[in-house]
Amino acid sequence: MSYRSFSLLIAAIFAPLFFSDLFAQPHADGSDSKMMFGDVSRTGMPFSKDPHVIKFRGIYLMYYSIPSYRDVSNPVKGWGIGIAESRDLVNWKKIGEVTPATDYEGKGLCAPCARVIKGKVHLFYQTYGNGEKDAICHAWSEDGINFLRDETNPVFHPDGAWNCGRAIDAEVIKHKGNYYLYYATRDPDYKIQMQGVAMAPGTSDFKRQDWKNLSIESPILKPELPWEKDCIEGASVIKKKGKLYMFYAGAYNNAPQQVGVAVSTDAVTWKRLSDTPFLANGKPGEWNSSESGHPHIFKDTNGRTYLFFQGNNDNGKTWFISKVEVNWNKKGPFIKNQLTSGRLLRFARNDLNVYNI
Repeated sequence: MSYRSFSLLIAAIFAPLFFSDLFAQPHADGSDSKMMFGDVSRTGMPFSKDPHVIKFRGIYLMYYSIPSYRDVSNPVKGWGIGIAESRDLVNWKKIGEVTPATDYEGKGLCAPCARVIKGKVHLFYQTYGNGEKDAICHAWSEDGINFLRDETNPVFHPDGAWNCGRAIDAEVIKHKGNYYLYYATRDPDYKIQMQGVAMAPGTSDFKRQDWKNLSIESPILKPELPWEKDCIEGASVIKKKGKLYMFYAGAYNNAPQQVGVAVSTDAVTWKRLSDTPFLANGKPGEWNSSESGHPHIFKDTNGRTYLFFQGNNDNGKTWFISKVEVNWNKKGPFIKNQLTSGRLLRFARNDLNVYNI
């Protein structure tokens, strides 16, 4: 048995006993503590994807995707959304889940986008497991944990001959008085993943009738660079000095998926900042050698920005969420210390940020 296989076996046996707390590991250079989070509650192995972070009533909340329970007798079926809280963006404690509650969510829900609007948390998410019929849904909450569904759900799926009608990976922003909903979809042959955008008035309560697809004729971004391969998905957008910056995932999971950046002034027309990834996957043996993907760019109340992302080094058997601070200059975003080093999967208490509900 290889060292990695033995490590995974030990983790599966002892995770429920030893991973009930969150732990942080400092960078080798002594800078910001390294966040490494994995939810073991459903499979016994760290498995957390698609992070989205907000600050709500003085507390950080992270929403993320979690897989179906390994125990098929569990009454909760399908993928769900985990909720964790933190006071420092490093140490996280799981506080809840959003689980399927309607027929259209019957096979699961995932890929959350959370926004604080007028004192409430609005959650945009996708249905799961329905192929071309997967669509974007909306819910809201007074406390960030218990959500009420929009009665018009699903609220969006795209039209247009260039796509298959599917919508996943929602990202909602407000820009110049309107809301923009970024979504990923595939071509009619269901092979190429691309980005589209819809718009709703700034006074909208996000119901289905409010959204107008702006990507009728073509996508706003499609894979063109060698490292993007057949996929662009997981858009996350931030406004900086009058410009919009989109952090996106290029290539499908573990292909490897990596993070790129594009810029826009009108929320619809986008131009890449570089032909190379902004955040690459790690080297062989590093914790994120299989991918650094599905980004979320978060601006804290102190003005600092952090890029949250998912990664693993075992082709998707496990998934961790980590972050790196993003700095800015006249050319746009940059990272001082790339978080792509350090061996993982030793499953020692001081190596992982893992929570077991």
